[in-house]
Amino acid sequence: MAGKSDPTRILILGGGYVGMYTALQLQKKLGRREASVTVVDPQPHMTYQPFLPEAAAGSVEPRHVVAPLRRVLKRCHVITASVTEIKNDEKLVTIENPQSGSETLAYDVLVVALGSVSRLLPIPGLAEEGIGLKTVGEATYLRNHVLAKMDAAANTDDEELRKRLLTFTFVGGGFAGVEALAELEDMARYASRDYANLSPDDMSWALVEAAGRVMPEVSEKMGVYVVKALEERGIKVYLNTFLKSVEGGHAVLSDGTEFDTDTLVWNAGVKANPVVKSSDLPLDERGRVKASAHMQVEGLPEVWAAGDVAAVPDLSKTDEDPTATCAPSAQHAVRQADQLAKNVLASLRGKQTKEYRHAYAGSVAGLGLYKGVADVYGFKAKGFIAWFMHRSYHVSRMPTFNRKMRIVIDWTLAFLFKREAVSMGQIENPRAAFERAAKS
Repeated sequence: MAGKSDPTRILILGGGYVGMYTALQLQKKLGRREASVTVVDPQPHMTYQPFLPEAAAGSVEPRHVVAPLRRVLKRCHVITASVTEIKNDEKLVTIENPQSGSETLAYDVLVVALGSVSRLLPIPGLAEEGIGLKTVGEATYLRNHVLAKMDAAANTDDEELRKRLLTFTFVGGGFAGVEALAELEDMARYASRDYANLSPDDMSWALVEAAGRVMPEVSEKMGVYVVKALEERGIKVYLNTFLKSVEGGHAVLSDGTEFDTDTLVWNAGVKANPVVKSSDLPLDERGRVKASAHMQVEGLPEVWAAGDVAAVPDLSKTDEDPTATCAPSAQHAVRQADQLAKNVLASLRGKQTKEYRHAYAGSVAGLGLYKGVADVYGFKAKGFIAWFMHRSYHVSRMPTFNRKMRIVIDWTLAFLFKREAVSMGQIENPRAAFERAAKS
């Protein structure tokens, strides 16, 4: 434990939006002798996930949707490593870095902001064939993958192979799934202009959703509009349908539909980071850390939790449902981070903490270039206006002025000049050329 004259040791697990913004606010307001702040994350940057579909489609440079933690958190100690175990009874956290091995960190105050991971189901072939869209690496891979499949299809006379190469399947009709599908289809449609023997009609895009509607975050009427807008672009939407199998790239749906596909993007939900299972923290039935509306972990006043990994009561809904908790969304993450930093600061100084309360403001989503849907405070919009609202909101939430300006410049250049639709798949195996040269 830190001595009475030593700074309080604050350890923040996770450098995502909640972790980074909490650390940023603490470094601004804490005195150097008052507390030290350490942030642990497997990546040296924070990824603003709502921009990943645009990064995948090439509308935004992938490097511009991440904020370097060391540059932003200059007064914090940033450690690039994975958390493997939490022992709050001993005030110890075990971390591991593939380069330097494992070590143990001690703390006085713990902030758990480990976020979420893709929620996979035991579907035959899914683990081998699927890919998610939660990291900038996945966004870059998907862009190169789609364009590489188009290149391969343009160079084959085998109709069955060509059909398989140009079949792109997305599972999950929430915001992440719909935006990823819409942005990549829009990019591929544009890229097809450069192929003499390939047109948008040659490509098959499909969205598979187990529920009876898409994007439950918007009104049912707006959800219907999204489906119609996708279908008008030739995208097949399967509602009340789930993926049964995708072994060997052969997709089988619950309605009996079968087809071959070389691309399967999985966006069917998330779950709390499983690292918290290797802890002595209280968890709910969904594996999330139990927290109060103040974002303090139940029974542990020195431990805080927020974001996707935490079950924080949604006070805007508890009158209707006393067990309601905040949904895993960027909207909550942005606002929880601000209140969490204030509460940690207040607790350290012996002041009153405040409950987190945020009524749902609505949602905005991009459906490709100049296309979108919005439902904000009862105001509903679609098309260009909604697309502009989507971009305006998210650029305002992007951390740091530097990143905001870089994204705006990306958009400006994309407006003035043509899209760059070029596959750079060689980055997936950068040593291949060198190895070939060594064998020649």
